[in-house]
Formats: sequence, C-alpha cells, structure tokens
Amino acid sequence: MINQKLLFARAYEKEASAEIPKASRPRFHMTPCIGWTNDPNGFSFYKGEYHLFYQSNPYDTVWDSMHWGHAVSRDLLHWEYRPCAMAPDEHYDSFGVFSGSSVELPDGRQLLMYTGVLKEGGDSHGKDIQTQCIAVGDGLDYHKYEHNPVLDASDLPEGMSRNDFRDPKIWREPDGTYRCVVGTRIPDKEGAILLFSSPDGFAWKYESILIQNDGSFGLMWECPDFFELQGKHVLLCSPQDMLPEGFEYHNGNGTLCLIGELDEERKHFAFEHDQSVDYGIDFYAPQTTLAPDGRRIMIAWMQNWDTCDQQGAKDRKWFGQMTLPRELSIRNGRLYQQPIRELEQHRSNRIAYQNVTVEGNLTLEGIEGRTVELEITIRPKDREAMYRKFGVWFAQNEKFKTTLSYRPYESTLKIDRKCSGSRRAYIHQRRCLVPSRDGELKLRLILDKYSVEVFVNDGEQTMTATFMTDVAANGISFFADGQVEMDIVKYDLFAEE
Repeated sequence: MINQKLLFARAYEKEASAEIPKASRPRFHMTPCIGWTNDPNGFSFYKGEYHLFYQSNPYDTVWDSMHWGHAVSRDLLHWEYRPCAMAPDEHYDSFGVFSGSSVELPDGRQLLMYTGVLKEGGDSHGKDIQTQCIAVGDGLDYHKYEHNPVLDASDLPEGMSRNDFRDPKIWREPDGTYRCVVGTRIPDKEGAILLFSSPDGFAWKYESILIQNDGSFGLMWECPDFFELQGKHVLLCSPQDMLPEGFEYHNGNGTLCLIGELDEERKHFAFEHDQSVDYGIDFYAPQTTLAPDGRRIMIAWMQNWDTCDQQGAKDRKWFGQMTLPRELSIRNGRLYQQPIRELEQHRSNRIAYQNVTVEGNLTLEGIEGRTVELEITIRPKDREAMYRKFGVWFAQNEKFKTTLSYRPYESTLKIDRKCSGSRRAYIHQRRCLVPSRDGELKLRLILDKYSVEVFVNDGEQTMTATFMTDVAANGISFFADGQVEMDIVKYDLFAEE
C-alpha cells in the first residue's frame, strides 16, 4: 500500500511539471521533475536502464522536506521521469528521506538504502537523529522495510555522532555479501567513514572505521563512495568546512578524491594521493555506478551549498541540475574524468580551424552557440615570446559573458561568471593550478544552455560552473595578451533533435 503522502507528491509532480516548457530546461543535463534538487541518489543500472534518484522538494525551489525523485535513461543523456520513489512518511524519516544508494538483489528486486531523519523531541528545532533505512521495489514502486531503521546510534562506535550519520553507499561483493560506507562525525570535530557489512542487504553490522579525517580535509565528510578502479581503491566524498590549500582545495563545501589501498584484514583504507574531484564552482556529492560494459560512471549535483542561492530559483519552477555523467580512470596516480562517450553520437555541424593566431580579441565564423562542444588546443605563436594570457568568452552578448582564462606564467586556469547576469556577489570565480607545458594547453568545453563543464588536458582536471544568462546570448570569442596559436573544433550537440 502506497502512503497518501507519497501519492500526493506523485500527483503534484505530474500536474505541476506539465506546466514547465521543455525548452526552459537544459538539453541533456538532468533536472528535477518539479521543484528543488540536490544530491544524486541510487545511481545504478537496473533492468536495462540507468536509474537516477535524487534529493527532491517537489513543492518549492528551495531545500525542504526531502523526497526521492526518480528518473531513468538508456543512454545517460535522455531522461524520463518516473513517479516520486519515496516521501518522508514514516516516523523514522518524518523530517527527510536523505541521500543514499541502491543495489540489485538476487531475486531481481532493487534495494534502496537511505538516511532517515527525525528530530530530537519531535520538534522541528531539535537536532537531527539520523539512521540508515531501506526500501525495496521493482523500478517503479518501493516499499519501506518493516524493521527500519537497519542502522542507528546503537551501531556506531564509541564517540561518533547520531546527529551526523548519513549517506550510505551500498555495493555487493563477489561472494554475494553486501557492504556499505556511511559518513559520520565526532561531535564538534572531524568526520570519518564507517564500514558496515550484511549477508543479505537487510541485517547489518559494524565492521570498522574505514578512514578517519584528521582535520586535513574539512570536518564532516558527506556522501561517501568507495570502489575499486584499475587495481586501486578510490574514496570520493564531499567535505564540509574546507580550508583552502593553494588552488587544490577551496573554502567551504568541496569534493575530495583519495586513491590508495584497502587493507582487507584490518578493513582500513590508506590513501596515497589526494585531489579535488572538480576545481570549478558548482560540483558536489558525486556518486558512481558501473556500466554494463565495465566503465565506472560518475554523476554529481551541479551546484554546491555555497552557491545555490545565486541563481534566482524563485523565477522558475525547477532548480538544480546534475552534471554530465563522466567516465573515470586513473592515470599517473590521479583521477581522470572524461564526458561519457555516448555524447559523441549527438555531434553535428562540425566546424574546424587550425593554426589560428589569436592576438587581442577574435571571433570566428560559425563558432557560437549554447548547446555545443569545443575542443581547443593552444600554444605560443613564438616559443621565445610566451603569451601572458589566453581566454575564451562564451554565453556572450554585448552585456554578458562568462570567461575561461589561462596564465602560463602563473600556471593558473580560471573560470569567472561575474559578468553572467548575477546581481549578487556570490562565488563567481575559481582557479586551479595547471602546470604549463611550454605554454601548451588542451581544453574541452561542454556547454548546455546554463552550464559549462571544462575538461583540461584529456581529463586531468575539470572545472564546472552554472550560469543563468539568457540563452539568446550565444556568442563565443577568444582573446590573448601576446600571440597564441590555436586549433579549434566546434560541434553542435543534439541539433538533430
């Protein structure tokens, strides 16, 4: 029996979303059916389709009353909405169905594992009490387990907080057993990632503190994901209250990748390399899944908690979008990312220029658009006279523009949207360190109406940013202080649809 609260959410989604023009959404980035979205949840391949659940408030474009929205896709680019999967309709999740993940059971059912939230004393002003819960379904309807929660404060090691205990990521081991990692925190101190195990996905026990934050990377670690990739173990998480470390980490809410080894006997993860997952403005809470062909695919909320107010969400009926899904690999000891290869099937209208000299400002015939892909390679025109700065302007007209620029002497790449139309001084700039290769740089830009995703030097680094510039501002131009030689290829994306 489906709870009335969930039935109401489904009916509201169906009616209210019908009023949203398709043209108001990005072309190939997933947006909520209606209302607000933040973290991707339950990202998985199930019954021949990719399933993406997402944190959702269907009733407003601000965070409140967390539900699980639901969408499916066969190619990770065309998304079809399914009815809302879960609503906060039980006492243990009455203040929110928070983030989680999914796995397929041996009998073909899909198990969702999530954080249920209630308040101390039942008062909305009380502290969160966070527990881990499960629901089981068939890809359309899901029913919460009668013995929820399956993990609560009694399962925590001594000293860990029941108020910060969230975001389970579940997977099935080759021997048929299950494991999950959950973020937690020592009250008023640093976070940790806990490891739990289960023989069947329903009965869970504590195994170990997989890794504990020593204060080097913020405080609470949200939304952990733990997986094996090319013989290494990788932990992704989203630390809160980060302190900057050069250009590697920025203040506030960030994303962290740790690459290392799992000691199976001790059930302890020791990392050998750390890096930001994304160096731009809008990227948080990534989650991965395995594609049927073995690729590790990652998707994230294309926003973060420090920037979500700047978009003017109340002017539209939806807010928030997911990143383009990305293929992950490890090269030279670090995490690399590339857009999913399926995107290449939707290229058209190729325009290419080679050995173009950029000095001052330059526009090129045919290089424009807001749903396009750009492949740009630059190098000094004269190796003895290094250029001082190169940049690309996009989402551009006489008044607005967003800028990507590179300074080879400083080895810094900067994304800047302060002139994109925002009326408030939110975060508009981020920089990352890109060591100069004799002034050569390879960039791949993916534009989809209200966002840009930048892949640097074949995915060694990425920078992601959103902007709400009117889509009529479709200009793209280039500038240089000094002389730059540039090769560029532009594709229209989804022009045939």
